[in-house]
Amino acid sequence: MKTLLVQLDSIWEDRTANHDKARRLIASAKPEPGSLIILPETFSTGFSMNVAVTAEPENGPTEQLLRELAGQYQSCVIGGVVTQAGNGRGMNQALAISPDGSVLARYTKNYPFTFGGEAEVHAAGSGVSLFEWQGLLIAPLICYDLRFPEIARSAVRAGAQMLIYIAAWPVKRVQHWITLLQARAIENQAYVAGVNRCGSDPQFTYTGRSLVVDPHGIVIADAAEQERTICAQLDPAVVRDWRAQFPALRDAGIQG
Repeated sequence: MKTLLVQLDSIWEDRTANHDKARRLIASAKPEPGSLIILPETFSTGFSMNVAVTAEPENGPTEQLLRELAGQYQSCVIGGVVTQAGNGRGMNQALAISPDGSVLARYTKNYPFTFGGEAEVHAAGSGVSLFEWQGLLIAPLICYDLRFPEIARSAVRAGAQMLIYIAAWPVKRVQHWITLLQARAIENQAYVAGVNRCGSDPQFTYTGRSLVVDPHGIVIADAAEQERTICAQLDPAVVRDWRAQFPALRDAGIQG
């Protein structure tokens, strides 16, 4: 399975410009049908806490963009969107759309980033959401969730063979990002993709460093720091074979 990581520099609170930028970056990569295309957390607006600007209804403009891209490229597209939660709050979500336009998964960030004020404006989700694509069972997660291994393990107990973290992860903690992505891959014997934004906004500077990590913890794709797309080839057999050969998950009471 071809996986395309879209590392973009989101323009602050400018949904139209960011949608156009996402279209251009993906078009330049020429994804083949059946790909998995992944965009960062809150890519449409940047990591703004201005819910009056960022929050959309379900089937709003960002969801429509993801549906457009999935149909155009006959691929699964995952991206971040803030939806309306009521009472003036939003929900920071990862949305996966199939080529026929159906929603494969809608995951709400379980751990809003309190340090950045997110918990004050975004309602927390609970639990994981999995979907199957090209022979892999995939769990989308979001940014700060990476620091909480229990949610990744919950996804793997539910059958996940790949974990995807869409993010807006600042450069100041880049070593944490890299190390934790590798740790989640090793301890869960799973593919891990971390798709981060780059550039800067009024609050933070972002590192980029979108990565794909294999189940042994080896980085097989690294986007470095600039706005770009990168591609990695994933094989579901790598996960199955390693889990059978080295049964650490089985010893933890996890089958599959």
